[in-house]
Amino acid sequence: MKTDAAYEPVIGLEVHCQLKTHSKIFSSDPYEYGAPANTQAGPVTLGLPGVLPVLNEEVLRLAIMAGLALECKIHNITKFDRKHYFYPDLPKGYQISQFDMPYATAGQIVFRKKDAADSTTIRVHRIHMEEDAGKLLHSYSGGEAQSFVDLNRAGVPLLEIVSEPDLRSSEDAYHYLQTLRSILRAIAVTDGNMEEGSLRCDANVSVRKGPDAPFGTRVEIKNLNSFKAVRAAIDYEIARQITVIEGGGKIIQSTALWDADRRETRVMRTKEDADDYRYFPEPDLPPFYIADELIKEIGDVMPELPAAKRARYAQEFDLPPYDADVLSRETETSAYFEEVSKISGDPKKSSNWVKDEVLGVLNKNDWQLEEFKVTAPRLGRMIALLNDGKITGRIAKQIFEHMYTEDLDPEAVIEKYNYKPVDASDLPNMIDKVFADNPDPVQKILDGNDRVKGFLVGQVMKASRGQAPADEVNKLIDEKLASLKG
Repeated sequence: MKTDAAYEPVIGLEVHCQLKTHSKIFSSDPYEYGAPANTQAGPVTLGLPGVLPVLNEEVLRLAIMAGLALECKIHNITKFDRKHYFYPDLPKGYQISQFDMPYATAGQIVFRKKDAADSTTIRVHRIHMEEDAGKLLHSYSGGEAQSFVDLNRAGVPLLEIVSEPDLRSSEDAYHYLQTLRSILRAIAVTDGNMEEGSLRCDANVSVRKGPDAPFGTRVEIKNLNSFKAVRAAIDYEIARQITVIEGGGKIIQSTALWDADRRETRVMRTKEDADDYRYFPEPDLPPFYIADELIKEIGDVMPELPAAKRARYAQEFDLPPYDADVLSRETETSAYFEEVSKISGDPKKSSNWVKDEVLGVLNKNDWQLEEFKVTAPRLGRMIALLNDGKITGRIAKQIFEHMYTEDLDPEAVIEKYNYKPVDASDLPNMIDKVFADNPDPVQKILDGNDRVKGFLVGQVMKASRGQAPADEVNKLIDEKLASLKG
């Protein structure tokens, strides 16, 4: 596969977001992930004769909230349409969606990549409401291939959020999707669990010769269900298209799947255009009016968005932009940080511990914050002990590890392992012994090699089991060296 700086990737994302409602978009059927197959599909979901769809009011409220959070224009008049295609998991033979009159358009998502001087703004073309299809299950037992249909998911409420083709790399796509997910989770319209299918992404990828050239022919990669898959699939498809073009071939407009095992895209079919779906207005759901009063009412109860939280952290706690961004991405993380900060009385130190130590351990072990043994009160109290001089920074890291491996309070760890600071009056004797045991390094420092001083500091810290305050150790060593120099 080739990559070539002369080619510019052009990427647009279509994100399907499952809304957190108790029932489906057009019926009272419930939906619970993992329920036994075909136990949550009633007459409306199945499209049986004589039944009529009715729009779930909570779907509309959550949809409006999402549109406002993404800075979209919410249109007063909107409608539903029938999108026709045949597939075994589509019981009615059509999907109720929105075609030419979506409820929200012209939004934007802003994100900042690490070490980037400026923010990146990606335009949101449109958001529309629609129902999900069912799910095909495939079995290859006994050497015979069989397929089964589970219609539980059919009729589940979705938002399709379509970006403009403003993304120029897989990294842009990753940050866009991550930012979108954090916004939608912050306002509680979705749980955003990609592994459960409640957030799925289709990527439209093409390449062109430079930023002023016309757009190339796009390939749509369907149902990317992880951030890692989004990055890998886009990178592969960019390289594949460049290789085809450089070899004298042409890109065919098509729909592809990402094969994670073989790490390549595979063409499913040549791409349909809108005319192929035979859209027409849904006759059982006439156009409806979204009142300005409803839009204002929903906007007035909007939770704090990650961007606003990020700005508040920078101003209120004086955090660097990157730190504020990391801590404001997820609602659980920001709530944890704020509680730690309140208990410890030290926002900056709380920020460092949460973003570096806590998130580092969670990512390494694939743990969730809500089940982490180092609760916010425990971490806040430990930082307070550190600030009060009752433990050292080195000891704090050891206490932190004991807290999550043994499910202990910081005070209990200190008592169990005798993690108590060295009495300041003991330090001079300790330093005298280190000097006496290490005459050669001491002489090198006296001869002008100051770099050896770190060795002496390390020996004192070792002798104190890491419990001596480093600042005080350095100060006393300097004083002793000065006395020896006369």
